[in-house]
Amino acid sequence: MRVLVVVPTYNEAENVERMLDGIHAALPEAGILVVDDGSPDGTADLVETAAKALPDVHVLRRSAKSGLGSAYRAGFRWGLERGYDACVEMDADFSHDPAALPGLVAPLSDGYEVSIGSRYVAGGSIPDWSWHRHLLSWGGNRYATVVLGLAVADSTAGFRAYAASVLRRIDLDEVRAEGYGFQIEMTYRAKQHGAAITEVIFGRAGLGSYLATAITSKNIPVVQGAVVLIGIGYVVINLAVDLIVGTVDPRARIA
Repeated sequence: MRVLVVVPTYNEAENVERMLDGIHAALPEAGILVVDDGSPDGTADLVETAAKALPDVHVLRRSAKSGLGSAYRAGFRWGLERGYDACVEMDADFSHDPAALPGLVAPLSDGYEVSIGSRYVAGGSIPDWSWHRHLLSWGGNRYATVVLGLAVADSTAGFRAYAASVLRRIDLDEVRAEGYGFQIEMTYRAKQHGAAITEVIFGRAGLGSYLATAITSKNIPVVQGAVVLIGIGYVVINLAVDLIVGTVDPRARIA
C-alpha cells in the first residue's frame, strides 16, 4: 500500500525537518507531501533541501494562507493523481506523534477506508489541554454526533488516514468547511459514501522534546473557543439541512 502523508505548513521551519525524519523513520516506504502556504520563514525551502536526502518527499507551494481544509483537499488531489493508495492527515507541530503512524494506517489493510486517531476512545487522551479546550472539543463532537448521527467518538480529530477509494468517491470540490469543521464534514461525507470507519487510540503523552511548538491551552482563549464552536455548529447545521431537504441520500445517516 502506497501511503502519502500530507502535512500542511505555515512557518514551521523549527519543526519540519525533524518531522520529515520522524515520518520517514516510522513509515520508510511512505511518501510525504508538505503543503506550504507561503511561509515567510523558508519552510518550503527546507523541505526541498531535505528531499535531496529523503526519498519520496515533495512540497506543494501555495502563495498564501488558504485554510487547513483547502490544504488537505489540495494534498489529497495531488496524491490521487499520482496513484497513492492512502492519504494521511498530520500536523507539522508534533501534536501528532510520527511513531503512531503505523498503528493509524494498519486498519486500512484490514478493509477500513477511514482510520481516526481518537482522543475519546478508551485509552485516548489529550493531557495538556485546558478545561475550556477540552470542553470545546468534547462539545463539538457531541454536537456533531447528535445532529448528524455520525457514531464516531472523535469526528474533529486531525490525525487520520483515508483510503484512496473513499477519497475518489467523495467530491472534494463539494467539501466546504475549514478547521475543525473540515474534519466533521469529511467524516460525514465518508459515511455518506459507505466508508467503514474505525478509531484507534491517540494520546499526546510521552512525546517529550518533540513538542517544540505544540498548541497549548494558552493559545486558545475561551472567547476564541466559542467562535470555533459556533463555526462547527454552522457546518453541522448545513450538513443536517442537506440531509433533511434531500440533497444527500437519507440512508447515509448512521444510526
